[in-house]
Amino acid sequence: MQWREVLTPDRAVTVEVPASSGNVGPGFDSLGLALSHDDTVRVEIREAGLEFDLNGEGSESVPRTEDHLLVRAIRAAWTAAGLEDQPGLHLTTRNRIPHGRGMGSSATCAVAGVVAANALLPESAQLDDDQLLQVSAAMEGHPDNVAPSLNGGLTISWGEPGTWRCAPVEVHHDVVPVVAIPNYEVSTALARSLLPGEVDHRTAAVNAGRAALLVEALTRRPELLLPATHDGLHQPFRAPAMPPSAALVAHLREHGHAALISGAGPTVLTVAPSTAAADEAEAEIARFVADPEADREHVTWRVLRLTVPKQGARVVEYLNM
Repeated sequence: MQWREVLTPDRAVTVEVPASSGNVGPGFDSLGLALSHDDTVRVEIREAGLEFDLNGEGSESVPRTEDHLLVRAIRAAWTAAGLEDQPGLHLTTRNRIPHGRGMGSSATCAVAGVVAANALLPESAQLDDDQLLQVSAAMEGHPDNVAPSLNGGLTISWGEPGTWRCAPVEVHHDVVPVVAIPNYEVSTALARSLLPGEVDHRTAAVNAGRAALLVEALTRRPELLLPATHDGLHQPFRAPAMPPSAALVAHLREHGHAALISGAGPTVLTVAPSTAAADEAEAEIARFVADPEADREHVTWRVLRLTVPKQGARVVEYLNM
């Protein structure tokens, strides 16, 4: 299929995509939680060439070439839809999700590209929901971040490359996510390299039980969030890459808050069971940061109270000029 058969120059679409927290507590590579901190992407079709207008978080450090993840995601979606040649692009972004902090910035970018590319196609050529998941997950290598950015809420993912599946689940209305974003980054590759090749059977069994409990806690019984977010599969091994974040998680949990490392870190996510508990978590973070006796390695924190959006990626504007 030639692109001029289904696309016209100057057609444009704008999409908004929520951030996400992968590896939620004991849910390594399987549980993902959407977070109400969106990136906005506008994609316009051109006859040829690439033009970029990139703004916000990380915009100065990404390539302005075909290697940009957004461009690659758009191209991958159109290739999956059967476009043999592809048009030029003008891309405008407003990035709010910080890079290298464990809030799914790369997954959000991939989802934005795939959803925008799909929305620009005529309905008869569009990918279905399963294909959107496969193409998006292929950009990341696994689905735990792309699934919540696509669907919203809590997502449970499983499968293998090319046959990924996910089950979106609505989160209890009392749950309040609080994120503490530090001013340092940790690469996902480094965090993953610290994981052991094997864990003992008891650790795996305990983690499986906590992961099952976490689904119950997030959807029906938020009072169980503290025990449900206990993890022995990935966070203890990654702690040496992010000592300030590991210290904040330990401090919050000692004071009764369901804190965990978001994704591969170093952002700390607290899933509070109520608004009052979120107030207390924010106050405890402030006390941790202000403690004059502690060596915080000159780390500063940006604390945001978010929600769990029920909807994932969405088209907010479509123009056929």
